[in-house]
Amino acid sequence: MSIKIAVLKETVADERRVALDPSVVSRLKKMGAEILLETGAGDPAYFTNDSYGDAHLVENAAAALKEADILLRVQPPSEAEIAQLKSGSLLISHIYAHQNQALVKALQANNITCMAMELIPRITRAQAMDSLSSQATVAGYKAVLMAASLVPRFFPMLTTAAGTIRPSKVVVIGAGVAGLQAIATARRLGAQVEAYDIRPAAREQVESLGAKMIDTGVNAEGEGGYARELTDEEKQQQADVLAQHLAKADAVISTAAIPGRPAPKIISTAMVDGMKPGAVIVDLAAETGGNCELTEAGKTIHYKSKILHGPLNIASEAPFHASEMYAKNLLNLLTLMIEEGELKIDFDDDVIKGCLLTHEGKITHPPTATLIEGEA
Repeated sequence: MSIKIAVLKETVADERRVALDPSVVSRLKKMGAEILLETGAGDPAYFTNDSYGDAHLVENAAAALKEADILLRVQPPSEAEIAQLKSGSLLISHIYAHQNQALVKALQANNITCMAMELIPRITRAQAMDSLSSQATVAGYKAVLMAASLVPRFFPMLTTAAGTIRPSKVVVIGAGVAGLQAIATARRLGAQVEAYDIRPAAREQVESLGAKMIDTGVNAEGEGGYARELTDEEKQQQADVLAQHLAKADAVISTAAIPGRPAPKIISTAMVDGMKPGAVIVDLAAETGGNCELTEAGKTIHYKSKILHGPLNIASEAPFHASEMYAKNLLNLLTLMIEEGELKIDFDDDVIKGCLLTHEGKITHPPTATLIEGEA
């Protein structure tokens, strides 16, 4: 009997992505899997029912859940969906356990094995499964387009009969995947780009894209490729240097994040006060509190002739390619576990072990277990 994989409509408000695109469905079928696709699941991402030729379309999501051996999601499922899954079945999705503790308890109580996509370890072998990176690529690209549409200036230099217009100056804060994509996109649009990251190792990548690295003298290289939190003295040193560069910027793209924690506050109100009239800040960290003190999640606000934009779920604004990329991440993860139509999970595999959140009624991710159950 082939393994059954369910893909349902996303239920989180304004989510337009879908967990699998048609090309990945056909590849999973060749691996011996049967795909149960809720009718219309791909519509928001512009994948029609007909394009999923190798999937079995189902009208009743509840029936698909009861049959499914594996449920694939983009956003966390509801507790009601978890309750309908078979005991021992596998859920692969973004979960964000620190924000959804009740959901983790439901997974534990219903004996669901869960692999959280945001926990995929950042090791070379797992790069093709890293959904945070794939979706950050979309976010970095879209953020620059948002800034370009909000700033009251052209991005490129233009030579016209009315005179020469100088290019806009863009500052990108954070040179992770989103930041690097933002740098590349801003450069393609003709802007002059500076970038800042507290990891000195980012300099080579920043400069390879044609941007200038801002050196504040602060080094906060952290574990796993992430930045650590700064000390108060380091924050002040960083702020003093950044303020000088922000004062000259036409647009700022801020992307700094600390996994599982509120976003670091990098842009103070005083720094915004010092920016030029018409300057724009696009704060990609809005969902976790924002890198700017003035950011309001999901809103575009005007503050003393500056524009602060706090977009949410940016990857969903390019749902076609975002879904394609996420589906490839899932396919590469599932390839580790499906053999000839059967689910064979190696729980000693470093990738599986890294993203395993719950299994056999236990919370298997140590930081989450500590958060929910305490040290004991």
